[in-house]
Amino acid sequence: MTVQTDTHSLRRARRAGLAAFVGTTIEWYDFYIYATAASLVFGTVFFPETGDRLTGVAAAFATYAVGFFARPLGGIVFGHVGDRVGRKTALVVTLTMMGAATFLVGCLPGYAQIGTWAPILLVVLRFVQGLAVGGEWGGAVLMAVEHAPPDKKTFYGAFAQAGNPAGALLATGLFSLLSTGGTEWLTTWGWRIPFFASVLLIGVGLIVRLKVEESPVFEETVEETGVPILYAVRTNWKPILLGICVLPVAVGGYYLVTTFATAYATDPAVGVSESLVLNALTIAAFVELVVSFGAAWLGDRFGRVRVVVIGLAGVAVLAAPQFLVLSTKNAALIIAAFVAMRLAMTATYSPIAAVLSQMFRPRARYTSISLSYQLAGALFGGLSPLVSTLLFQATGSIWPAIGLLIGMCVLSIVCVLAAPQHTDEV
Repeated sequence: MTVQTDTHSLRRARRAGLAAFVGTTIEWYDFYIYATAASLVFGTVFFPETGDRLTGVAAAFATYAVGFFARPLGGIVFGHVGDRVGRKTALVVTLTMMGAATFLVGCLPGYAQIGTWAPILLVVLRFVQGLAVGGEWGGAVLMAVEHAPPDKKTFYGAFAQAGNPAGALLATGLFSLLSTGGTEWLTTWGWRIPFFASVLLIGVGLIVRLKVEESPVFEETVEETGVPILYAVRTNWKPILLGICVLPVAVGGYYLVTTFATAYATDPAVGVSESLVLNALTIAAFVELVVSFGAAWLGDRFGRVRVVVIGLAGVAVLAAPQFLVLSTKNAALIIAAFVAMRLAMTATYSPIAAVLSQMFRPRARYTSISLSYQLAGALFGGLSPLVSTLLFQATGSIWPAIGLLIGMCVLSIVCVLAAPQHTDEV
């Protein structure tokens, strides 16, 4: 009977891991195609009246940031659903919302067709995207981690985390392919194709997600929490604040070395071709996807906090080379720098699902983990590309952005070392 129970539990864990991976891959694909389009074409398509390229890019990044500011609200709304109704219900709704918003972005006319309504509608749809992804990450992580055996929580948490590089690989890979048609074609029509393709991915994701069983921790933790957000703020406010400060690099640093790096590299002052940057990002995303589970395995073997700290130190060391190598325009060096940075980023990101989920006890855990992650996303993820672009525009130097990334590493190291780690007992 014990063997059958263990086998059933392992099967549930694997199914939950797969569902987390597929769902987060699709969610992050949708999120990243917007980020890539914001770096390359949205300044021209939706903000042509800004006067110069960098101002247009900054305006596009401002709409990009809207999605991050919507994410905490999504975390509260779907955290409530996940803590009161169930993780599975929340995840099905968020996936459907994300797919609808992404498809509609692809349908939007540009500024040339409908004037200021174009950027307004873009902001509205980006807000819906933010709501969806705000509820997605916490639920996907908890479904994977809460189904996992106690000694494999970091490994199974990596299924949700691996969706990030997988989504980035799909997004940048598709844009890299489309960029071969030339800048004019990409700007006029080609950028819409990745948004339309999202519909097919959402269908696959819903089929997989509807088959997964509810989290056993949710099923067993029946004690009433009242309103989850009130319980979380009253009881978990200290670990929530600490969780926010654990995440600057895992959320914000990631966008500095991908989204902002794309805009910086393709700026005329630097002059790297769009295709080279997209190819480098695609290769780096593939490498990150391959090593994600290895980093998580190391977390279970040697300690997830230790692996995260080593990764953060690596990001700090690589911060300057990542950006300075771009001015060489040497393809091999640029790809090597992007890959090295993503290897370090993987060590900070892959184990963080288990680190953050185990910072909170089961009651109101969905709401608490979502608040930490999504508030950090709004603060560090939403603003870091915009702030870095404005710093570069104001100073003409990349060093302020490099300093920002290193400072985020220091803050993350201090806080992850102070993070509590609980079990799944109530």
